[in-house]
Amino acid sequence: MRKSFLFGILLLITYEILKVYFIMPMPGSQKMNSLATAYFLHNWRWGFRLLYLALMLRGARISFKNRPWLSVLLLLPCIGIVYLFNFKLSADSMFYQPTSLRYSNSADNKVDKERLVLGISINGQSKAWPLQFIAYHHQICDSVGNTPVMVTYCSVCRTGRVFSPMVEGKPESFRLVGMDHFNAMFEDHTTGSWWRQVNGECVAGSRKGQKLQEFLCSQVALKDWLNMHPESLVMQPDPKFSKDYNDLKGFDEGTIKSSLEGTDTGSWKEKSWVLGTVFENQAICWDWQKLKAKGSSSIDVNGYRITASIEAGGTRFSVKRSCTKTEMDTCRISLPAYQEFWHSWRTFHPKTLKGN
Repeated sequence: MRKSFLFGILLLITYEILKVYFIMPMPGSQKMNSLATAYFLHNWRWGFRLLYLALMLRGARISFKNRPWLSVLLLLPCIGIVYLFNFKLSADSMFYQPTSLRYSNSADNKVDKERLVLGISINGQSKAWPLQFIAYHHQICDSVGNTPVMVTYCSVCRTGRVFSPMVEGKPESFRLVGMDHFNAMFEDHTTGSWWRQVNGECVAGSRKGQKLQEFLCSQVALKDWLNMHPESLVMQPDPKFSKDYNDLKGFDEGTIKSSLEGTDTGSWKEKSWVLGTVFENQAICWDWQKLKAKGSSSIDVNGYRITASIEAGGTRFSVKRSCTKTEMDTCRISLPAYQEFWHSWRTFHPKTLKGN
């Protein structure tokens, strides 16, 4: 009976640690293909907890009667670990959405115009969100031109996407649940399914295989965005998160000294930047430093010329394709273009072509 109490405690501690370990950036956790295991542990969390609590209760009476102080000493760390891993180390307990969304026009804007932003225009309205802010929040739910949008950013893979939060014809809400292979994952409220930030794909749960509609967005310096969209609204800082924003002050330039968010300055290193696109199901990427030094670089894919460019000292970039197979040098159409860490792009586009 006493062994039942001890085993219940040990099993509960082990479970709570593993449930968080597999979906948070802990040593070795993000390099394993553990998504299915992580979702199973999460989805059946109350079943596991009740089982281990039943084991503890089965032996608690005798254990506390014969060795009360030892029983207390065993129980206290268990309570502490359950609290720590559920209320302090869980993703949505570390990164919060803004408590109030405030926007200003160009005249009233207080954000430094040299800061990088994600910008989008829909139905005649434009809005921009500074990377320094959304890299902390990870997601911001809003609307642009009366269209619901979910603005996302993963600071650990350094890339932003804007999605429609409509799923199966209905508005959905999401919470940050953790990450897989260093990419943020969101859990939908309705089914508890998990969705990847990098491509909006549902990778676990009853909605597995579905994808969120993506809106094309631009990552540029705020001054460039306002030159293109002078009427744009700009997200202003939420005072409640001033310290969190300040911790990401060097994020735009890649100067943060962090094993997760820091940047490799060499080419094709794990945390080097790349510029990526997908054309006709073929992923292509360019090493950021080489492309920045050269200005532009082209590669032929399926008879089309794909040209990547970095301008304005690295604060503006684009990828364009030729319009026809016979007019490669006279016409260009913009393609989705993403800044990303090489380790992330390679993981989610294993058959990518290198453009330089």
